[in-house]
Amino acid sequence: MAEITIGGVLEEVITAEEFSLEKAREVLKVETVAMLGYGVQGQGQALNMRDNGINVIIGQRQGGPSWDKVINDGFVPGKTLFPVEEAADRGTVIAYLLSDAGQKEMWPKVKPHLKEGDALYFSHGFSIVYKEQTGVIPPDNMDVILIAPKGAGRTVRANFLAGSGINSSMAVFQDYTGRARERATALGIAVGSGYLFPTTFANEVHSDLTGERGVLMGALAGIMEAQYNTLRKNGHSPSEAFNETVEELTQSLIGLVGANGMDWMYANCSTTAQRGALDWKGRFRDAVIPVFEELYERVVSGKETQIVLDANSAPDYREKLEKELTEMRNMEMWQAGAVLRQLRPERRKKA
Repeated sequence: MAEITIGGVLEEVITAEEFSLEKAREVLKVETVAMLGYGVQGQGQALNMRDNGINVIIGQRQGGPSWDKVINDGFVPGKTLFPVEEAADRGTVIAYLLSDAGQKEMWPKVKPHLKEGDALYFSHGFSIVYKEQTGVIPPDNMDVILIAPKGAGRTVRANFLAGSGINSSMAVFQDYTGRARERATALGIAVGSGYLFPTTFANEVHSDLTGERGVLMGALAGIMEAQYNTLRKNGHSPSEAFNETVEELTQSLIGLVGANGMDWMYANCSTTAQRGALDWKGRFRDAVIPVFEELYERVVSGKETQIVLDANSAPDYREKLEKELTEMRNMEMWQAGAVLRQLRPERRKKA
């Protein structure tokens, strides 16, 4: 365990220096991790754990869309690949990484296979925090833990293969065995986390749902659309509008922010850019604070949860999703992006 102080707040972090991969293997040597669900998060975590020497089996619906994908990744039916209920029965750590709506649907089938002393492992606090809506209420005689990588499953795997890691939050909701924190820490190291930081199930899901709807995805896409459309309305070409809205951010500036911080990026831009950004950032902040306050209230109250459960459990969900994504894909801004990405130097070299 290490301690850091940020803004006068003392925080705990755990890295592989304090809790080594060798120690994680020792803690987990008697465990069988049953990965239920093989979406991008489940796939990335399962492969990382397997590569790190952890005993991993997969629970997947036979004949489902991911069954062949699991086999292609080297898992063997009857040995390391089983139907969901059988995998849950065989596992001692049940990684419940189905979609949030899928967790609600499968819970009555999975719960009877959970055994005393097992660990129920989540990467999202959704089902536990909103249990009145999901019905996911674990038995009292097991550990309930969380490791939530702060990145998409594809990044969890890609960063692992590149020798780096995605930071993860860690939480213990229920400690039946007295080993819940140790198990969670070992699993966090085993999935390749850059470092672990403690949280609660509630804080994880409240911050996650706010972030996805806000800066990480919803607000980012909305602000991009607003700026692009304003530039186009005032006579700028699609190429110019896209470069000033998306390309410069993603290919230049955001990397500087990630590496050195916003102040460093500001200090290393032109004085004109510095002055304009400093003058306008407060206006944008003040304009969106009411939106974020409303968003956070809706997340905490469960209103956003109900929207997710209702939409994602609808029989025509995938068709409606594809329609929405197609509309986005066909917007001029993203059509411009599809063309201009091919002009990036690395794409031209490959061509």
